[in-house]
Amino acid sequence: MRNDLDQDLRASLEEPVPSASPLDQAHLLQHRSAVLREENDLSRMEPDALRRLRILYRVLSVLVACGIVGTLLWGVADLPAFGGGANPTENEVMDRYLSEGMREGGATNLVANMILDYRAFDTLGESHVLFTAACAVLLLLSREPERGDLSRSVPEADAPADPVLVFTARVLCPALLLFGLYVVLNGHLGPGGGFSGGTVMGAALILYRCAFGRRRASAFLSLRGCRTLTGAALAFYALSKAWSFFTGANHLPSGIGPGTPGAILSAGLILPLNIAVGCVVCCTMYGFFALFEESGILPEGDGSSGRSRPEPGSSRFRKGGAEA
Repeated sequence: MRNDLDQDLRASLEEPVPSASPLDQAHLLQHRSAVLREENDLSRMEPDALRRLRILYRVLSVLVACGIVGTLLWGVADLPAFGGGANPTENEVMDRYLSEGMREGGATNLVANMILDYRAFDTLGESHVLFTAACAVLLLLSREPERGDLSRSVPEADAPADPVLVFTARVLCPALLLFGLYVVLNGHLGPGGGFSGGTVMGAALILYRCAFGRRRASAFLSLRGCRTLTGAALAFYALSKAWSFFTGANHLPSGIGPGTPGAILSAGLILPLNIAVGCVVCCTMYGFFALFEESGILPEGDGSSGRSRPEPGSSRFRKGGAEA
């Protein structure tokens, strides 16, 4: 408010006053000099305040980092010395996983028993890390087009893709999707699981989008479908394991048995949890690629973006060739 008044006063002082006496003109000139002096003082104070804030931020950052390091060092201070004679020679947790894992979990793949039964909440946290990363990318890239930005508000037709890429996608995409589904469903019986199978299926969807364009890919699986499927998979994972842990902690029957080890419908919740994790990984990979492509971060290619390819001889073609 005061700065606005001073600016108005300065503007009024700059106007000629023919009827003012020499004494009044001297007073006005003195006041104008005082206003300009105060503005110069304020302009010098702003950089000083910013510099002090930067110094304070750096000092606080160093103190917080030192506090975290000190807390970690204090936490490991009571660990036994490496190679000490009194150190435990056996890992009871590992022995429990190997000896009782198949009976308690029902899966012949003991790694799946460990990550989806004994340490299921840890795997749930890893899945939420992917979901949080997807949400962050979505918030950063899914912005409304500006008024003057017509390139994002009006989608253009898909460019014709390379015939070799189309043929390769037609052959590989069904095989990759089936193989990824097999890896997910076989995760409790042998090597595989939701993370590896979801990666294979996500790669198949990315290949399909590169070959056939975003219109056909969005008709098959849109970004909204990815978000819905990911949220439903995480909700199922959290609710099912919460029910299992609640009943187990209170010695109540959960109604979920380990089944017969080696059968496809066995291992309790490990099979549906593998499916949920596979959905999360697949949708996250494909969603990242789709968001990066639609935002213009990825380079435009044959069929990989929704924009048409410039024709030879056009101004856009000549501009791109000059830039190259």
